[in-house]
Amino acid sequence: MAKGIKKIIWTGEGKVYNANKGSIPGQLVVVAPDQYVWFKIGEWQPGTTEQDRKKDIKWAVFNEKSVIDLQKTIPSNFSYGYRIPKKLCGPYLWYIEATWSGNFDSKSGLKIRGESPAKIVDSRWTQNEGGADVRKTYQFSYGELIWLRLFTEGLNGYDNVEVRVFRKLRSALGLWPKDDEETRKIYRVSVTNGEINLKIPNTYSWYQSMNDRSDVEEFYVRVVHPVTGKYIEDTGGKGDTAHARFLRIKDKLKSQIVEIPENRTPVTIYQPDKNEARFELCKFEQINVTEEGSKPELVFDNGSGVKNVIDKREKTLESIIFKFDSTELLPESLKQLNNILRFLLEHRYSTIQLDGFACVIGKQNHNNVLSENRAKTVREFFIKGKLDPNRIKTAGHGEVTPTDDKKGRDNIKYKNEADYQNNRRVDIAFEYYGHNAQTIIYETIVGNKPKDITVEPVKFDTKACFDRKKHNKTIKLINIDVKAENEGKITVPAVSTMSKFNVIPLNYIWPKRDGLMNNYMVHIHSCRYYSVQNNPTLAIHVYSDIKWTIEFKWSHTQPFAYTYGNKLYGYELDDAKKKAIGAAVDAGWSENFGEMAQKFELSFVGEWTTSAGKKQKVEFSKEWSERIAKTLRVINQVKQMADRVSNSCLAKGRFMFEVKAPVLAVSAQWYLKKTNKVVGEIVEIGAETKPLIEAALSIDLIDIVLKYGGNAICPGAGEVLTWIKDKMNKYVKITFLITVGGALNIAGKSIINVKFPKETTGEVKITGELKVNIEFKATAKAETGSMGVSGIVKADAKTSVTGGVKLGADKEGVFVAPIAEFGGIKATFVAATTIKFGFIKRTFSFDGDAVLVEKDDVKFKKHYLV
Repeated sequence: MAKGIKKIIWTGEGKVYNANKGSIPGQLVVVAPDQYVWFKIGEWQPGTTEQDRKKDIKWAVFNEKSVIDLQKTIPSNFSYGYRIPKKLCGPYLWYIEATWSGNFDSKSGLKIRGESPAKIVDSRWTQNEGGADVRKTYQFSYGELIWLRLFTEGLNGYDNVEVRVFRKLRSALGLWPKDDEETRKIYRVSVTNGEINLKIPNTYSWYQSMNDRSDVEEFYVRVVHPVTGKYIEDTGGKGDTAHARFLRIKDKLKSQIVEIPENRTPVTIYQPDKNEARFELCKFEQINVTEEGSKPELVFDNGSGVKNVIDKREKTLESIIFKFDSTELLPESLKQLNNILRFLLEHRYSTIQLDGFACVIGKQNHNNVLSENRAKTVREFFIKGKLDPNRIKTAGHGEVTPTDDKKGRDNIKYKNEADYQNNRRVDIAFEYYGHNAQTIIYETIVGNKPKDITVEPVKFDTKACFDRKKHNKTIKLINIDVKAENEGKITVPAVSTMSKFNVIPLNYIWPKRDGLMNNYMVHIHSCRYYSVQNNPTLAIHVYSDIKWTIEFKWSHTQPFAYTYGNKLYGYELDDAKKKAIGAAVDAGWSENFGEMAQKFELSFVGEWTTSAGKKQKVEFSKEWSERIAKTLRVINQVKQMADRVSNSCLAKGRFMFEVKAPVLAVSAQWYLKKTNKVVGEIVEIGAETKPLIEAALSIDLIDIVLKYGGNAICPGAGEVLTWIKDKMNKYVKITFLITVGGALNIAGKSIINVKFPKETTGEVKITGELKVNIEFKATAKAETGSMGVSGIVKADAKTSVTGGVKLGADKEGVFVAPIAEFGGIKATFVAATTIKFGFIKRTFSFDGDAVLVEKDDVKFKKHYLV
């Protein structure tokens, strides 16, 4: 009873056209271009056992010359995908077949072709076959040999395309002709591998047919579709049917030879195939990494997510040995050649060089022929195995170091055949691209005590390896201090590099940096995905488990003394004077030393696991205090803002703005944590201030308006206030005070994941309170019945003081970036006032608003704490 595959079928995956475009169920599949269409085994022969059906299947795609275009061996439960690019679409047919036994019988497969709109993609006029385009650099002469190359889509396999050559006509009397002149028609042109290649040796006949030749004529072509009879357009989508613009021929005769244009097969320079899809049986399917005391972690799963690095071109040379004076293949050579043939069929497009040799025994001329025939024997073996003969080049090199004399006599007497057997050979040389996938990175955290990490490939098999450097199941571990080999799986004695340093690991302040990891390179190689021997398959990056904690409180031993107001309400205030003097002293101190008198309460601790498995702590308070002290310069910038506000054009010493001394408490902890299979930096920050910024502001609005003109601020206000000042100053004191006070504080805790910022939790909040008090007073200095003030005055002032500290972390470390902004002061007035002075009684009313103090802010840079 017959065994094997009876037929293959389309799986339903990928776009297949219906019968309207030529598909025939069970016989021909017409597919869309540039996408994979998948096939599977549809029916087995009745004698095939269940065990047989689990064997690997060899799939092959044959071209119309019955040569294998591509072959792959894959598990029987896998589908096989094939893709036809647009350039190869057309009537050209491939044949897909699968075999269980390894022998193709042309009975179980399906024909396949691609369907795509016919287009002309690109064009070239060249001086030699397969040469560079010379349209812009060279002018031909009539009778000179010209080559036309057109790149197409949807036309592959047609052998009856018509190419028409047109001459671009010149204008006459300012009028352009309706159409250009058709110079020649070239019939029955073939499209091979998506290209039209024409050898055109008949331009002398063009020369003869033109009576009005110009100094330089310009030609182009149009291509007629063999089915529709219409001109084929380019890919621009605008209906352009003129291609290869322009061939330029000068009015000069080079040759009078006229030959018929000739179809040519495209010049092909075979290059090794860079194929990402890998189905080789020499493979491993998964890799598990298991840390001591943890569950296995799958780091590789059948190439999922794997990316190629720069493709590495591999060179190989293998030799086939023959008996003395023989071209017959030995049994061991047949096994070797079958292995090489299979490799070449699955790594298409590379050129194979066969070089035959002979030993020095015998006449030199005889050995020259013998070496050629040995190379031809190997060539015929490959061709019978369906390898494309165009890929194979042969050469016979005769004797290795020939010793015949000038008269042709053989001077070598037979002594020992073993001395010469390596010279009776054929060298098989070719290049290919090994699959060089990107190294898998596995990250973990380990202390100074080693932790065992086991690396184990799953379904690892190299028996079917046909790579040129045979793979085996040996797994290699390479590290600066550790090198090991083992089969099946390997254990990595992982430890962090911190164990190599002293007990004060200040270089580990930010623990995930270049040079602060131990790198273990694991080599697991097979033909599938990781075939390049010197490229590590897995790199285990081990980082230290050190955790840093910093806590400190910072305050001044004296206020900032930034209060201004040496003239207030017309009186000299001693306290204001003193504070103004203190501010000047503070400013000088800050300018010279960058900081003021201050005190710290500091704790800075590093903690990690020792080689004995215990926790070790070390404190660095002394070393760290200088860095923390520098943060005072941040507050100095706030002081400078107070300078600018208090010295504004409206102030001039007529209001007070005091910034009070801050108290700041900050705690930060940073360490490494594995999240989403990646080791990342975790930063926990807590902060509290009492206060961050606290300010008191007092303004005498009357004094400001009188000095700078009330009408400029509020229409009518200047007139009222000036009249009051002139008439009532001796008797009535009027004040209009605005007092602003409040503080901004910070409190909270935030956990920041530097690697995955979206996972940050918690927040550091900025809280603040700002109070605005407005007071209008009119008081009489003397009691008299003839004087008095009555009325209503309403006013409000709007301002804001905002600020905060942005606490965060990046690859450089933990940083603080404060912000501070004074929103300015804007006042609004509404007044209705009656003034009585003797027999004079006058009523005033006015409203308006004014910006008393402009807004100001402070821009800070990041300041790194660690």
